Amino acid sequence: MKRKYYLVSFIFFIFFAISFLTNILGAINPNVSDSFSLNGTMTGLLPFSFFIAYALMSIPSGMIVQKYDEKKSLVFAWILAFSGALLFSLVPVFPVFLCSLFLIGCGMALLQVALFPLLRVTGGEEHFAFNNVIVQLVFGIGSFLSPFVYSFLVSNLNNQHRGQGHFIKLMAWLTPQHLAWVSIYWVFAFISFLMVAIILFVRFPKVVRKEDEIVGAWETHVELFKQKTVILFFLGIFAYVGMEQGISNWISEFLRTYHGINPETEGASTVGLFWGMMTVGCILGLVLLKIIDSKIVLRIFASATFVVLTFTLFGNARIALFGFPALGFCLSVMYGIIFSLALNSITRFHGSFAGILCTAIAGGAIFSLFIGKLKDVIGLQAGMMILYVPLAYILSLSFWAKPLVQNATINKKVTN
Repeated sequence: MKRKYYLVSFIFFIFFAISFLTNILGAINPNVSDSFSLNGTMTGLLPFSFFIAYALMSIPSGMIVQKYDEKKSLVFAWILAFSGALLFSLVPVFPVFLCSLFLIGCGMALLQVALFPLLRVTGGEEHFAFNNVIVQLVFGIGSFLSPFVYSFLVSNLNNQHRGQGHFIKLMAWLTPQHLAWVSIYWVFAFISFLMVAIILFVRFPKVVRKEDEIVGAWETHVELFKQKTVILFFLGIFAYVGMEQGISNWISEFLRTYHGINPETEGASTVGLFWGMMTVGCILGLVLLKIIDSKIVLRIFASATFVVLTFTLFGNARIALFGFPALGFCLSVMYGIIFSLALNSITRFHGSFAGILCTAIAGGAIFSLFIGKLKDVIGLQAGMMILYVPLAYILSLSFWAKPLVQNATINKKVTN
């Protein structure tokens, strides 16, 4: 299939909407914990409920996309997200919140399973690493903006003496006064509804996939899991998402606990800057991937993460406020590179493999919950030291990965 730039652009737009919904938990965690009187373990259940959906839904999602095509699958995914966001907005209690996060997570899993192979096919496999980093850039922009929207909503809803516009008055009418942070989920419900409408009315071309892009039956997935390469890259995605979410979900709580920083203002803005610097890092990564092999780029960024994480966890408040956004910069290119190295390391069943890799996003559930449990036992600072484990694995991946298709650079032709 020839590269279809308009479809690639549309995929990036959908990823922006996904990111706006996906990475808000780090900003709202302190408020959620206070509102529902949660300990560390219970707080860790929030990202667990969201990301465990990837473990349960990613492979079935691949089969859904295969049977019902991309457009119907995208519409269904956004309906799931809309249902989850609206449910919690109407019934803002902790058990419903867990169910809501799971529904939204199921929708996001289906979206990503549909979009990544589609991006590989429409954008060209030799450009997949490059396009994947653009996805990370778009993710960073959406994730950067959502904490600031949350902070704007909460600050205005908590201040009843200022003149407020119609939007804030509407949010105040919809949201319980003591749960101002719930207003962000009304915004998510609106975005999800809007995405359903856009996808329904936009002409979405049917993509004819090659045989190796087709999602196979359960037997195909079992066959893939018998391959050492598949397992190693599964662990690579698991490690990356676990580290990313293990950092982002606990930024605001870490700053409040150890440095007394307000989670609704500076805490939320630091979460936003974490994702914003991921965008900046992606821009640099796009340049580097055109002149350096992707494995070397991954090695450089992983090594820098070791240093920055250490200073962030054990430095003073000023260092922490600088360090968390710097970590976003360091993590920026990792997901896209690992994903592309994985798909370019096997000769067939790329559609099924993509579903397996998206299942590994469940790492965000496991590590966030584990850090929450450790917070209750040995403290959040010591608990976050577990992040050195997935980081070490990612660094090792930059040495042993042997892709069959290398990323195209300006100095060499693509090798097969």
